Amino acid sequence: MKKEFDFKKFMSNNAIIILIILLAVVTGCTTKNFFTITNFRNLVVNVAPRFIIACGVSGCLITKGTDLSAGRAVGFAACLSAMMLQSVDYAARMIPGLPDIPVFVAMIITMLIMGCFGAVNGTVISTLKVPPFIATLGMQTIIYGICSLVTNNQPMGGYKKSYLAVANGSVGPLPYLLIFALVIGAYFWFLYNKTRHGKYMYAIGGNENAAQVAGVNVVGSLIRIYILAGMMYGLAGFLVGAKAGGASTATGYGYELEAIAACTIGGVSANGGVGKVSGILIGVLVFEILKICLQFLGVDPAYTYIAQGLVIIIAVALDLRKYLAKK
Repeated sequence: MKKEFDFKKFMSNNAIIILIILLAVVTGCTTKNFFTITNFRNLVVNVAPRFIIACGVSGCLITKGTDLSAGRAVGFAACLSAMMLQSVDYAARMIPGLPDIPVFVAMIITMLIMGCFGAVNGTVISTLKVPPFIATLGMQTIIYGICSLVTNNQPMGGYKKSYLAVANGSVGPLPYLLIFALVIGAYFWFLYNKTRHGKYMYAIGGNENAAQVAGVNVVGSLIRIYILAGMMYGLAGFLVGAKAGGASTATGYGYELEAIAACTIGGVSANGGVGKVSGILIGVLVFEILKICLQFLGVDPAYTYIAQGLVIIIAVALDLRKYLAKK
């Protein structure tokens, strides 16, 4: 027997998405150049690194955790990339004697370093049983402190052209940043839906004790999830640095909240066990469209922050409501 379409439930579950779509329509009808190829390209370029961050955070959320160190990790990754990829003839190089490093090698080094921070997060959470909120909040501060020490709180620029091309280049009509996002999205879809790792992750999020009794290596799975998250922050930071053309200790500030909100809007439950890659993408798009709409409408940036904060609160409240309704 077919279930009847519950309009009220649909509206409740997708209230934020529907409101943002309506806002986009109103913005497009009342302002110039909103529905243009240029604006669409800007949206894609902004969404790409944030989608990668959200993919990293999603595994933490699905296992009833979180990662508040994501934003600072992205900032530190951007700074590490900057230090390795400044032009050799740039007068204010952070490491004057450093030889020329290929862009791809610098990206891999950055991802591996950030993966180490993820490993520490996963170990602390899974073995010491420190709540993810506390563990990653502490790591957020640690990463910021290390970043400040390494960079001496100096902003960095003077990147070589091959690094800047990562953000500005394209293959035909497809920007490199979009290609990075598509590859990561496809990888996470496969990981979550077609591998043992994905099954274990959802099982842990659904009921950790039951998963352990069923033979799931909970400790190992959680450590791998946080390592992967750290590596995604490393990749995102590498891309954010190229896109911005510079990096500092302020880079990535607040990105963790955007990622968590985007995941929640897209159906990744903070109560664990639920989440799809397609939903994550929708959530990131919704958040970015909100910001672009408010910019086109000439809203003061201060009000934009207020709107983003309200979206985060409402998204989590709706998620909690769905969770309680199921119980």
